[in-house]
Amino acid sequence: MIHPHTELKFISKEIGYGVVATSFIPAGTITWVLDRLDREFTPSEVSEMEEFYKNILDVYAYRNGEGNFILCWDNGRFVNHSFNSNCFTTPYDFEIAVRDIHPGEQLTDDYGYLNLSEPFRPFPEGTQRKIVYPDDLPRYAKVWDKKLIKPFRLIPKLEQPLRELISNELWNKINNIASGKEEMESLLTIYYTGEERLNGVQSAG
Repeated sequence: MIHPHTELKFISKEIGYGVVATSFIPAGTITWVLDRLDREFTPSEVSEMEEFYKNILDVYAYRNGEGNFILCWDNGRFVNHSFNSNCFTTPYDFEIAVRDIHPGEQLTDDYGYLNLSEPFRPFPEGTQRKIVYPDDLPRYAKVWDKKLIKPFRLIPKLEQPLRELISNELWNKINNIASGKEEMESLLTIYYTGEERLNGVQSAG
């Protein structure tokens, strides 16, 4: 589920629609959680689908560490890519804001951690990275892990509208990581290393 203080909005002809903040979202806020209404499809299920459904997954699904395809039921599937994303996934099936997000600003993800099937060239941003590759996650995991830890430690200190979607067991782990009692797992744990990939699955927005 996407953060409640967001809305779907037309961004531009080149980008299409995106998810924007309707109020201030501080760094460390949980911005998305995998919930019970999100659909998960195994590779074998996808292979048996008609092309019509495969095309929908091509555009709106991402792949988890088990190789399954996740289709968000709400506006989470419209979150666009950015190489300077203000949201970032964690190893625990939720995302957080890695910097403050202001009203009217898009919520963005780095598609490099979505286990793409093929390289993806996004709208240019003037960054050194120009293309998202299927193996970006193992290449950048150490950098991304370091990027995550500071805002991750803020999670227990902030109002979290999506807290009820986090199990008590996971919330305890979050608190232990924030207090330094446990180490945060590496994003490498969500990298899918299997061979069977569906051509074209490259975005969640």
